[in-house]
Amino acid sequence: MARAHTTTLLREDDGSIVCRTVLPGGLRVITQQVPGVRSAAFGVWVTAGSRDETPAQHGSAHFLEHLLFKGTTKRSALQISSMVDAVGGDLNAFTGKELTCYHAKALDRDLPMIIDVVCDVVTDALLRNADIEDERGVILEEIAMYEDDPSDLVHDDFASLMYGDSPLGRPILGTTDSIQRLGRTHVKNFYRKHYQPSSMVVAAAGNVDHADVVKRVRAAFAPFLDAGAEPKPLRSASTRPAVKSGITVNSRPTEQANLVLGVPGLPRGDERRYAMAVMTTALGGGMSSRIFQEVREKRGLAYSVYAFSQGFTDSGMLGLYAGCLPSKVPLVLEIFQEQLADVVRHGLTADEVQRGKGQVSGSMVLGQEDTGARMHRIAKSELQGEPLLSIDQLLSQVDDVTSAQVHEVAAELFTAAPSLAVIGPFDDTAAFALSH
Repeated sequence: MARAHTTTLLREDDGSIVCRTVLPGGLRVITQQVPGVRSAAFGVWVTAGSRDETPAQHGSAHFLEHLLFKGTTKRSALQISSMVDAVGGDLNAFTGKELTCYHAKALDRDLPMIIDVVCDVVTDALLRNADIEDERGVILEEIAMYEDDPSDLVHDDFASLMYGDSPLGRPILGTTDSIQRLGRTHVKNFYRKHYQPSSMVVAAAGNVDHADVVKRVRAAFAPFLDAGAEPKPLRSASTRPAVKSGITVNSRPTEQANLVLGVPGLPRGDERRYAMAVMTTALGGGMSSRIFQEVREKRGLAYSVYAFSQGFTDSGMLGLYAGCLPSKVPLVLEIFQEQLADVVRHGLTADEVQRGKGQVSGSMVLGQEDTGARMHRIAKSELQGEPLLSIDQLLSQVDDVTSAQVHEVAAELFTAAPSLAVIGPFDDTAAFALSH
């Protein structure tokens, strides 16, 4: 049996230890042993998402997420779910643009079972024609539900405007047309190509023993571990995708309009991401943020208003969102643009930067109180090829952000040609104007 290579990546001040083992075939197993907890979170991460689909496969990554829970040679769909339910655990999955994750959480004593179930689901899915037809209907209902919520849909419209008909611009769920066209061959080819040990990371956090997790994962993946393979990176960041600007209006007879105004952001691994996080939080990350104060508190123009950012391997987006009465959209849009222009000219105040840093730091630490969040953090660090920093190191990165750095990022990002997506009872784009 080929030997595995194990290293200790991190020792935290709270006594937690992060270890990493690379099994034959390039399968990476990373765990964080957390003292004083009685839960364990486990996940199998695949370095493929909707961005990896061909046009003919659009929707396959998310379709697979559904199908893998429909049964294996060892278990029926009911057995898969009932085993986890019987111990009060949680079993779920999610699909992103660049990755997919199958995960479970339970009491520490039930970790062997959830490792067995999740690994079984990922490695031995039946992908039967009958299951595909059943889930096709479920996914079409999911798309219909999503399209009935304009506060979510406007973000897809914004991505489509910015990235066009490219994998980053297409909705993760697929479309009604693409899901109706998908056949078993499309889905199975995606599964065979991307669900390989060298393209996977297995992660566990909580009251776990690294050697025991490695032993169980190795046994579960044994038929698929080819000693000649090496771990594959998530993807190359050498070429940034083309980004467009402009206005798109999705005309609907809604009582409320939803809008996103945004620009290209920073790639996920950009060293300036901490400055961007502070800036985004100060702009629209809480009740004291600029756009919350200007749009909601001072003028009562919207209930929901916030800023957001999302990073990909080689690109990113940053935007401001609001849901308001259709008649208020021009004024909200004017305020958004005024605030962005002001940040470009003058930067943020020292108080705003300090509050932004405090919010980013607080949410970072509080989020890590959960073993599921810890499992996510160590897995994403491995997937993205980034050094795993301790919490103290992360806090130091945020603390080191200066007002000048925030101003520089704002001046670079907010001077780009903006994009605007609107959903509401509007006939065309004539009612909206973008300054640049």
